[in-house]
Amino acid sequence: MQFYSQDSFKATKDRCSFPLTERSLMTSLIKYFFLSFQLTLAPAVTAITIRDDVSDSEYRIDASEFPALVDLPGEGHGVLITPKWIITAAHAITWQHCIEEVVINGTPREIDKLVIHPGYKKTPQRMIDEALETGDASEIEALLATSDDIALIKLSQPVADANPVGIYRENDEQGQIVKLIGKGATGTADLGHDPKGPNRTELRRAFNIISSTQSRWLGYEFDQAPDALPLEGMTTNGDSGCPVLIEVDGQWLLAGLTSWKHAEDVDIRTFRPGTYGQTSYSIRLSHYVSWIDTMISNHSSIQQSVKAESDGSSTK
Repeated sequence: MQFYSQDSFKATKDRCSFPLTERSLMTSLIKYFFLSFQLTLAPAVTAITIRDDVSDSEYRIDASEFPALVDLPGEGHGVLITPKWIITAAHAITWQHCIEEVVINGTPREIDKLVIHPGYKKTPQRMIDEALETGDASEIEALLATSDDIALIKLSQPVADANPVGIYRENDEQGQIVKLIGKGATGTADLGHDPKGPNRTELRRAFNIISSTQSRWLGYEFDQAPDALPLEGMTTNGDSGCPVLIEVDGQWLLAGLTSWKHAEDVDIRTFRPGTYGQTSYSIRLSHYVSWIDTMISNHSSIQQSVKAESDGSSTK
């Protein structure tokens, strides 16, 4: 398996060569604040935080409701968009030292290559150190807002037992109801979730309404009753890369991927993710459809060319 970071398609790293410095950089801050670095020092992941006046059982779902959900190693998600391609948040895979396989529909699947968007920005250690010292993460948040936090994973073999999910390609997301699905940390929105708690729990789904759209991002807020949807919720730690879905003619299409969270005037050292009033930002896939299509097409062409050359050589 090879790792690609630029549109030039030159292999730069293999699947086990992400630097340890990036892993420690990610883990040191995210346990306090950022959804986009759901790499807590505690074991596991976050799912979805829910209303405090609705039973958790109402949010629980069986895995058969969304078999295209991809479980990344340890925590975080992706979504199967073709039989051989997964889409996810770049930060959900670049922190890991080695990714050899993912799990889809309960079955481990071997990875062939990773393709990271060239506009993805790693947070400098200096910013993390300053945020942990002062409690002010505004500089990091400004960096996150300008990062292309998106990546593709190519599988070695196509998936035959789970149907891929189509991408929502329109740019009319604002005001639409979205469905969120994930296994990350959980809690109720009156308290949020414990940043030191487990980040991989039971599968849940919730709903929300897209309240803002920016070039790269879809934003939604966690409203409190009586303004909340019946199963209102918010993704949180461990849900990085989880699906944000819009329904079209009875079919749920992939509009976004969970990335990061914003909260006004907070000290990240005491911040509790997933409370009422917070805003979550998801990667806006309608902004990236050209890049997605190009990467899948070009990498597929490369493989076909290599196979043709190999077949030709074997007949000589």
